[in-house]
Amino acid sequence: MDVFSRYAPFIQDYIFRSGWQSLRAVQNAAGDAIFNTEANVLLTASTASGKTEAAFFPILTLLEEDPARTVGVLYIAPLKALINDQFGRLTELCEEEGIAVTRWHGDASQSKKRKLLKKPSGILQITPESLESLMINKHMEIPSLFFDLRFIVIDEIHSLLRGDRGLQTFCLIERLCKLADCNPRRIGLSATIGNPEEAGRFLSTGSDRGTIIPKFEGGKEIWRLSMEHFYTTSPQADEGKEGEAIPAPEEPTDKAPESADPGIGYIFEHTRGMKCLIFTNSREECESVCQNLRQYCEAAHEPDRFLIHHGNLSASYRESAEEEMKDDDSYMSVCATATLELGIDIGRLERAFQIDAPFTVSGFLQRMGRTGRRGDPSEMWFVMREDHQEARAMLPASIPWYLLQGIALVQLYIEERFVEPPQMDRLPYSLLYHQTMSTLASCGEMTPGELASRVLPLGCFRRVTQNDYRLLLKHLLEIDHVNRTENGGLILGLTGERIVNNYKFYAVFRENIEYTVRSGSEQLGTIVKPPPVGEKIAIAGRVWVVDEVDHQRRAVLCTLVKGIIPAYFGDVPGDIHTRILERMREVLEEDKQYPYLMNHALCRLADARDVFRKSGMLGRPLVHLGGKMWALFPWLGSYAFLALERLLKIRCKTQLELKGFTSSRPYYMQFTMQVGERKFFEIICEEAENILDPMELVYENEVPVFEKYDEYVPEGLVKKGFAYGVLDMQGMKRRVAGWRTS
Repeated sequence: MDVFSRYAPFIQDYIFRSGWQSLRAVQNAAGDAIFNTEANVLLTASTASGKTEAAFFPILTLLEEDPARTVGVLYIAPLKALINDQFGRLTELCEEEGIAVTRWHGDASQSKKRKLLKKPSGILQITPESLESLMINKHMEIPSLFFDLRFIVIDEIHSLLRGDRGLQTFCLIERLCKLADCNPRRIGLSATIGNPEEAGRFLSTGSDRGTIIPKFEGGKEIWRLSMEHFYTTSPQADEGKEGEAIPAPEEPTDKAPESADPGIGYIFEHTRGMKCLIFTNSREECESVCQNLRQYCEAAHEPDRFLIHHGNLSASYRESAEEEMKDDDSYMSVCATATLELGIDIGRLERAFQIDAPFTVSGFLQRMGRTGRRGDPSEMWFVMREDHQEARAMLPASIPWYLLQGIALVQLYIEERFVEPPQMDRLPYSLLYHQTMSTLASCGEMTPGELASRVLPLGCFRRVTQNDYRLLLKHLLEIDHVNRTENGGLILGLTGERIVNNYKFYAVFRENIEYTVRSGSEQLGTIVKPPPVGEKIAIAGRVWVVDEVDHQRRAVLCTLVKGIIPAYFGDVPGDIHTRILERMREVLEEDKQYPYLMNHALCRLADARDVFRKSGMLGRPLVHLGGKMWALFPWLGSYAFLALERLLKIRCKTQLELKGFTSSRPYYMQFTMQVGERKFFEIICEEAENILDPMELVYENEVPVFEKYDEYVPEGLVKKGFAYGVLDMQGMKRRVAGWRTS
């Protein structure tokens, strides 16, 4: 029987009403895997390919044939906005059949939650943080909610493969299944998976099922891609140079604001009369770009046509931008961060802009996939910005790192279909603390042995030893996060209760201390480090003067003013894979031209290649800058670069007589030393070979707090987790060994 014929009648009716002429390849493949096996399923297909329907059509068919006595499907998504978007689609699909769809997050209806608790059924949509809250606060309800759970659908699973949040999600799934005594199948959905086999193993963590990854012909990808480079002031890279010009859209002709930035002017001009997304890599940059674009609107006497969307904005601002994006007749554009990178349906979108390069191939693909829906090709315009270098600037600063990174991301996917693989081999002690406290909060008093039997078998803690866990529990007793009862059991201590009872406990990603920003009755969002009264702040794409700061309530009252100032929301780390850095080096080494580069970018790349060859960087990682100053270009990803940096500072500093050490991670390091090039490589290769334990690269008296709850973990475990779980020792040692033979 073909997949369509196997679908339940109400699914077939929905397909007819939607005007579909046939099923897509992903839907046929998913139907075959879900209908004809009992395995977990990982569906990888491009954005807007119909993955959600591909999973839910057969799932709902099976539930219609054999209804579940509890919630039948648990749908986990990384963003509330994605849940809200899918809620509408699933409700339309399930309404006629009477299948309930319930959202469970902070903004969802309490009455609907109470109704679900009273009569569990249908589909429950939830974020990892809300699932954590549910496990703690509704612990006794879990069996009645889920004892007949059939499927767990994890949307945008790629976003959960490289950090504690993903490990937390799978810990919660394992705990829920054990508590409810159920054995649901897991269905993972993503458009961007690197190494699907590893991702499939991750999906099956703690499950007694294997994972099927259906193969199918996804059709040819067609991209409209351009990449342009701008210096923030004139002249541009191609001015005064001869050569055949590549046709490019005209430069802005309207009057520009006093603080005109030609890259922003380029975006302003080419979003006119269109609906576009403008991606940035940080909330600060997002605010700055939106402010600048709005100044262009003022200077050109145009109505404001730019909105803003990032995680520190109030729900009203974010939802307004989302609704505007869904309107096909809108010509507003939205400045955004990764919050609009995931699979929210934003209707017909002409193009996306990307300012500078994202950190990952996965991020690039997700952002590219925001466009090209409803049959049009995907379209992205990269805009790389750079200040002119001072005449006395050192060599490394003359390399256009973001331009190289953007080219590398594109070429790696085109040439190798490379996407960053999952990070699975970590020592997540911060998460171990979190899940220990969560388990005690939900279950109450337990003996140390009972607690260990609940926590240590969870799949992500397979590298944690019983001795490690004893050290953690002893420390928690010492700091009053855990208390011992007269019976010898363990319960939360008063200090621990204060942490667990705060709603921010549910999240395992690090957050800054935030202040709510208001103007009158309007909530604008949140900021960190509020300035004194009378100073200005940037939020919601505008500038405000601070009228009052209430530190006790963590609130800022402000009034709207004009102008442009930088915003600050906290640090934004970027984890770049080694393969990206290697491809950046290859971009400089090769003579290849890339068809998506525009005039300025072509000339800037030619300049960089000329500098690369003349400076002696070709084939040499160490370059003499003059005197005793050197630059090292290791072409390593973030965590291997960090390991190399520590090798030099801890093991080689004295022998090399290093001074003035600075680094621009993960691109280059600069320093002075008293030895020559040959001696440098002899020393560094020997020291790298002699390191047997990664703990040797932890500084004396250093406690390298890296994850959110590391501050509550014993210092010895924090050091061990950093050394063995963060530093890429093998990647560093391979690179250094290569220098010995080259």
